[in-house]
Amino acid sequence: MRCRQVVDKISEYIDGELDPELVRELERHLQHCEDCRVVVDTTRKTVEVFCHTEPAPLPNDVRERLNQMFRHSFRKGEPTELARRFKH
Repeated sequence: MRCRQVVDKISEYIDGELDPELVRELERHLQHCEDCRVVVDTTRKTVEVFCHTEPAPLPNDVRERLNQMFRHSFRKGEPTELARRFKH
């Protein structure tokens, strides 16, 4: 297995959904490729942190400004800046 193949299969590998033969090939590659080990370990840790972390609360003043902006835009019938960005 080559480095590019490791990158292509990394999600399936981390999620435990990779065919057992490909797991063996990938793990053989990891034994000899420090760069890929770093990529796999970093990706695994990133997923673990993301999955086990609560979203940061939105400060009240920011929440109120966003609500005001949305109310103002919807009353005027104008799309928000975010909506305009996705339209194009």
